[in-house]
Amino acid sequence: MVATVESIAGLVSSGQLEEAAQALGAVDQTDENRAEILFLRGFIQEQRFDRETAWETYRQVLEIEPDHRQAAFRAALLADMFGDDEQAMSLYETCIGTGDAPANAVINLAVLYEESGRLDDAKRCLENVIATYPNHRRARSFLRSVESAYGMHFDEKIIHDHEQRSALLDTPVADFELSVRSRNCLRQMSIRTLGDLLRTTEAELLSYKNFGETSLNEIKVMLTQKSLSLGQSLCPAETVLRPVAVPPEGRPSAAPNKLISELELSVRSRRCLQALGIHTLGDLVARSEAELMTIKNFGQTSMVEIKEQLALYGMGLR
Repeated sequence: MVATVESIAGLVSSGQLEEAAQALGAVDQTDENRAEILFLRGFIQEQRFDRETAWETYRQVLEIEPDHRQAAFRAALLADMFGDDEQAMSLYETCIGTGDAPANAVINLAVLYEESGRLDDAKRCLENVIATYPNHRRARSFLRSVESAYGMHFDEKIIHDHEQRSALLDTPVADFELSVRSRNCLRQMSIRTLGDLLRTTEAELLSYKNFGETSLNEIKVMLTQKSLSLGQSLCPAETVLRPVAVPPEGRPSAAPNKLISELELSVRSRRCLQALGIHTLGDLVARSEAELMTIKNFGQTSMVEIKEQLALYGMGLR
């Protein structure tokens, strides 16, 4: 029987890679079937773990047929695996743009969006999946992670703003454009920094010898330009501390020998844990959150996912 692209695709789907590879070599290549033949060749290469060659083959497919959904999806998975997030996002977007994209492609793109700080785009992707598959557990789990990330980004902004404000308060008053008399008076009053000045009232300044209304107005104008005022009490911004799942005191871990591969984790989370030599729950709970965050491509989505899995067994990170 003469092999066709369709029959070879059937051999690949059934795992008969050797037969598929032999049949593929015997097929007459035309302009019409060239992209499909290349895709099948790339898929066989990928299944044989020759991922770099498969990546190049998928790229050739996309050069011939830029909207080839399957090639874009497989290439995106490989780019994600290689840690090339920008390329992976571009390929997933190509895959989704062709229409009828796999839910996993949309979710994987959402994870990359979330890790790059594009929370609105990540949320939109996940909501689209849930609109089609209302009970999609993985999409709902990641959506909760993205929604919690909004709060985390807000917390980071508070911390950043507080650090900037603290740096401003440590600025020496000598750095500001004040008259010699005003500077001398402030120095004699032991007011060295902007923070010292903001803890001083108008009455205290005017009570000092040789400090008059001219110097007071000069300082008030300078502070007004920075949206500050004399006597102002600056309270440090409160950082919202988020609880981390910790096993109850005295309660033994439920399954320290349970394999990570048995947990319901995304491919990215499993790969990151394997890179750190973590193979069981016991290995995982011996690590801290800071250690996990040092792994390349390990983001907040993976952290939330892992904490949820640990909580199911009454366990938590060190």
